[in-house]
Amino acid sequence: MLMFLFLVVALAVVVAAVTLAVVGGGESGALPEAAPERFQDALPYGRPVDRADVETLRFPVAVRGYRMTDVDDALRRLGAELAERDARISDLEAALAGARAATAATGTSLHKPEQGESR
Repeated sequence: MLMFLFLVVALAVVVAAVTLAVVGGGESGALPEAAPERFQDALPYGRPVDRADVETLRFPVAVRGYRMTDVDDALRRLGAELAERDARISDLEAALAGARAATAATGTSLHKPEQGESR
């Protein structure tokens, strides 16, 4: 009987402590909502993306992996930069081919003469 009475009193103390902690949580009250971790875009906007930028790119982990919008935005940006570079390379190759054709027609050379070498 004494053991039963002790368990009832101990249970009442625990219930009272939990109730006070939940209801009268003091100034802090309930825990505030944690702000979700957001993607800090490490890709530079003032210059073209290089290999080191892509290697250091890290996405925050979400509940079920990565946030698709963060990954999609980064891939869209990388795709646009690659397309821009491809277009620039095509333009430069076309200009070089035109310059080579023009020099071939006139019989001149595109290379820079070495010191002491005459044209």
